[in-house]
Amino acid sequence: MNLVKVAKSRLQIMSEKDWDVLLADVSKFCSKYELDVLDMEDEFVARKKGRRRAEKMKYLHYYRVELFCSVIDLQAQELNQRFDEVNTDLVLCMSCFDPRDLFSAFDLEKLLRLARYYPSEFSEVALSELKSQLENFIFDVRIDEKFSQISGISGLAQKMVSTRKHEVFPMVYSLVKLSLILPVATASVERAFSVMKIIKTSLRNSMGDQLLNDCLVPYIEKDVFVKVTNETIMQRFQKMNNRRQMLLCDCI
Repeated sequence: MNLVKVAKSRLQIMSEKDWDVLLADVSKFCSKYELDVLDMEDEFVARKKGRRRAEKMKYLHYYRVELFCSVIDLQAQELNQRFDEVNTDLVLCMSCFDPRDLFSAFDLEKLLRLARYYPSEFSEVALSELKSQLENFIFDVRIDEKFSQISGISGLAQKMVSTRKHEVFPMVYSLVKLSLILPVATASVERAFSVMKIIKTSLRNSMGDQLLNDCLVPYIEKDVFVKVTNETIMQRFQKMNNRRQMLLCDCI
């Protein structure tokens, strides 16, 4: 999360101060390869609009405001959407389960705050019990050598199961599992589930999981698959195995 803050700060600095640096680099590049350098004070006119209907602006305004700052704003907006206040707090709280350096990042209050984001899993009464389990849990794992070499929250969950501590601290284990599924519980995953309603129609209701997955991936990643031509697909299919007959498209 510190790196996210650094990225946001750097984008803000780029927007305010780095335009002159970029313009100087572009001018050097143009001079080196004998390319024409635009006069930033000349009037800019959009290609698809007539001079009368086009908004009057200078090249400096177009390239700095319409392009340079707009791209930076889009990147900053993407960061803000993915790491808003709630998501940031969730990630910070989740990181308290990091087992490195004898659970040096452990913070009882943050983990209880994480549990409060799941009221259906942890009621007010359950939170009191969770607090007691967390206090006992951290004391236990810090003196247990089996937990000294693990890395990551997934490794913590696996070690809890192998040592049967998930039975001793069931509420702690539930919170660990919720932390593990948090990275995939995003808007993109929710959109993937909504796509299933489009792909898995009544006519395709009997398809298996593998075929359903194969249909979902191209639909969800349409921006990538639109670049794959039909010719490439046919060649790939043709090279998979020796077939008795050529593809119908090849025959036509």
